[in-house]
Parts: sequence; structure tokens; C-alpha cells
Amino acid sequence: MDYLVEAFRAAFDLIVALDADLVEIVGLSLRVSLSAVLIAAAIGLPLGAAVALFDFPGRSAVIVTLNALMGLPPVVVGLIVYLFLSRAGPLGVLGLLFTPTAMIVAQVILVLPIVAALARQAIEDLWAEYREQLVSLGAGPLRAIPTLLWDARATLVTALLAGFGRASAEVGAVMIVGGNIDHVTRVMTTTIALETSKGDLALALGLGIVLLLLTFAINGAAEGVRRFARARMA
Repeated sequence: MDYLVEAFRAAFDLIVALDADLVEIVGLSLRVSLSAVLIAAAIGLPLGAAVALFDFPGRSAVIVTLNALMGLPPVVVGLIVYLFLSRAGPLGVLGLLFTPTAMIVAQVILVLPIVAALARQAIEDLWAEYREQLVSLGAGPLRAIPTLLWDARATLVTALLAGFGRASAEVGAVMIVGGNIDHVTRVMTTTIALETSKGDLALALGLGIVLLLLTFAINGAAEGVRRFARARMA
């Protein structure tokens, strides 16, 4: 019991003192995850809107695929990205393996289906509600995309927060493509796994506490967005 108390005390000391290693790891984690979410949003929001508004052959299959990919196993994504970025892979010449860029690529693949699928559902619901009004104003599906994306912004922010939560808590894919290299690709989740295996619980617990606080902050922000949206609609 004393061992656990001492470990938690050391962890809190690292957080309060803003330990350099801890700050560096948290900073890299946030940089990688936020970059992945922004890229996924730039691709996924218009993609989800296009799937929602346009009727084309195979649309049902695309919807099913997007929904299925929301549960992509991270280690499988890491393996695929590794194969593409390894020296023998088609993109090996870029030299991206074991870099933060490779980690961002893996997280984009994980987050993109979440953003696209949730955006598709939100835009489809709004299109069903406002279609006649928009068409009467001369706005077809293509012209309606910016309007509907803006109108669904509260729901879409929640989708992006969900994507960020998935990215920030991910360990398997970033471990494979990042290599967990000290001062290069070591993020919160991979450091927790490494330090726990070494028996160094202070840094692992400190990062675990930060990760938990981040998770609560994400969920709190999502709930705040939902409440704000309901208040605006009331």
C-alpha cells in the first residue's frame, strides 16, 4: 500500500513541477492527435456530406463501409501503414516510418471514418428536414453542403471531439509506426505502456492522470456543445 501511495505522490510531483519529459510527451501527443483530427475533418466532413446528399451507385455500400470502419482495430491500421512506409513498401522512399508524421497518418485513418460517418448522419437528417426549402431557394445538393455543414456545426464539433478522444487514447498503431523512440515519437499512451513494463510507475501514473483529465475534458466539452445546441434550438 505504501508503494502505491509513494507512486501516486511522485506522479503528482511530476505534474505540479511540470517535469520536462512529461511536458514533452504530452505536447507531442497533443500535436499528433490534433493534427490528425484537423486532417480527418478536412477530408471527412465534406465526404460525409457528399455521401448524405448525393445518390450514386453503391451508396449503401459506402455507408455500411464507413460505419464498419469506425471500429477499425488500431493494430491492423498500424500494420498497414507500416507496410506502406517501410523501406520495402511503396512509400518507403519518403522515409516517414518512425516519425511523428507516420503516427499522424495512422491516426487520420482511425479518425476519418468516425468523422465522415457522424457527419453523414447529421447532414442526412438536416437534408430530410430542409430539402424542400433549400431546393425552392435554388440550392441543390452541392450548393447545400456549406449551409448544412454550418447548421450542423454543434453535432459536428461533437464528432470531432469523439475523433480526438479516439486518437489521443490510441496506442497500438502509433507504437507500430512510431517505434516509441525517446524524444522523437514517444507519446502518452506508449510511454505508459513502456514505463509500466519497466516498473517505473511515477511517470506512467503522471501521464495516466493527464490522459484521464484530458478524457474528462473532451467529454465535458462534448456535453457542453450538446447543451448549447439544445438551448439554441429551444
